[in-house]
Amino acid sequence: MKYEITGDNLQIVTCELASGEVMQAEAGALVCMSGNMSMDTEMTGGIMGGLKRAITGESLFLTKFSPTKGAGTVSFAGNVPGKIYPYTVSKKDFIAQKDSFLCAEARITMTVTTTKGITKGLFGGEGFLLQKVSGQGTVFLHCCGDIIQKNLMPGEVLKVETGLVAGFEETVTYNIERVRGVKSILFSGQGLFMTTLTGPGLVVIQSLDIAKLAQALIPHLPRPELSSSSSGT
Repeated sequence: MKYEITGDNLQIVTCELASGEVMQAEAGALVCMSGNMSMDTEMTGGIMGGLKRAITGESLFLTKFSPTKGAGTVSFAGNVPGKIYPYTVSKKDFIAQKDSFLCAEARITMTVTTTKGITKGLFGGEGFLLQKVSGQGTVFLHCCGDIIQKNLMPGEVLKVETGLVAGFEETVTYNIERVRGVKSILFSGQGLFMTTLTGPGLVVIQSLDIAKLAQALIPHLPRPELSSSSSGT
């Protein structure tokens, strides 16, 4: 499989598949495909596999694409402004935030993993459930905003705003710490907790928290009660 990522903050990944190669994608991620590309929707992993994906924010079904009569191309994109991050899975599994999966080669499997401890689940910005990416091949994750990659050395610590951790290798230790100091809690605008990541391993950070973006947009959205009252006068 060959691929090319194009665009800036509304990126598209185009995958070129040889005969016999298969890509699996989140429902609704398709942008376009060549005329010889066949498409089939499956509940990969059966009912339990579909339900596990659903509780992490993904769809019950995955769509699989494969070319007929030679090579073909298929393109995918996310549903919010951001970057597409490719990660090649081989010896290390990758832990990704829920609902970040875009597409992957057929040999990639996505399973549910839970955060350790109630505090992490309540305040980690990702809830109790994360996605564990394993197998062999390339997976494409859609990250909100821009991307920062950090390769942490053993024992190296990185503190990140909750909700901005796009993913990390399984060798990285994930924890939640409370912000110290009354002034920091009240006036920093960072909230009570921060995510602490301890190496070794790769960490991927996104610059935009979609939940905070939604909150920022709420005051600017039309209010139904005002619209109805205006139309009645």
